[in-house]
Amino acid sequence: MASSPSIPSEVSGYRILAISLPPLPSYPVSATHYLYLRPHEPKLPTPAAARSLFLVNVPFDATELHVRNLLSIQLGLPPGRIEEVQFEGSQKRIGSAAAEPAKVKKGKKRKRDFERGNIEELEGTALPTTWDRELRKDGRTAVVLFVDRLSMETAYKAVKKVQKEGTMPIWGEGLEGKVPSLGSARYLNHHKLQYPNKDQVLESVNTYMTEYAAREAAKARLQARQRQVPDEDGFITVTKGGRTGPARQDIAQESALKHKEKQKGLEDFYRFQTRDKKKAKAAELMRKFENDKAKVTRMREMRGSFRVGYDVWFTL
Repeated sequence: MASSPSIPSEVSGYRILAISLPPLPSYPVSATHYLYLRPHEPKLPTPAAARSLFLVNVPFDATELHVRNLLSIQLGLPPGRIEEVQFEGSQKRIGSAAAEPAKVKKGKKRKRDFERGNIEELEGTALPTTWDRELRKDGRTAVVLFVDRLSMETAYKAVKKVQKEGTMPIWGEGLEGKVPSLGSARYLNHHKLQYPNKDQVLESVNTYMTEYAAREAAKARLQARQRQVPDEDGFITVTKGGRTGPARQDIAQESALKHKEKQKGLEDFYRFQTRDKKKAKAAELMRKFENDKAKVTRMREMRGSFRVGYDVWFTL
């Protein structure tokens, strides 16, 4: 470890860990980088937050292997106490930085709609990656998840101990040959990875098409069931494709009766319903009264008259 310059121990609740960046062939001068740490306190608390550390100003070339090495071995703690490292802006979890670049990159499942011109990226179906290592933007953050709260607190206290001793851990010390190189070697490797092995590409495409065909078959079976089974209101769901068979009439009628029974007792739920119901009842009584009145009038006119045959009337 190198000697640390005189810096404050904390800033706005963050403990400051000074690390030494080793010289590079293009810039043969060591530099000091400041990493800020504190217990993770997300806006939406999670069970894992109590055993996590929040890191700010992560170096641009940081990998999970770098963070594991820094917060365990370089702080004098036993390895294996870190469960996971999540970097800000990562599209996937970076496992060991020395992962074989030739392996097929497994992406997360993302919803894509084929009808809109998108493709659904399924697990294990992505094409091989063309970069052997992911780089960060300056000032990015990371969350380090430990196996338990005690391990997190021990690492946090070890940072304070390093501050008192006035030493600086050397970034990436002990990882020589375990992480892909930067500089020109990185771009030479990138050029090679742009032309993957045909067998790997074929395997990825076959896996994708198999998974896609299985999902399309499951979707077709679901649509077929929807075309044959009425919903709770007695209606048949209209889906894409031809209808395979009519729904049973008795099932549809039964569903319609159930829906009608659910609506019972709700006729007078609102005041306007009661008012409209009274108006309709009064109008019905008025109509019956007018009909009866007209009937009585006709009966009075016909009183004293008799009919002979069909077409001739005589009046007494």
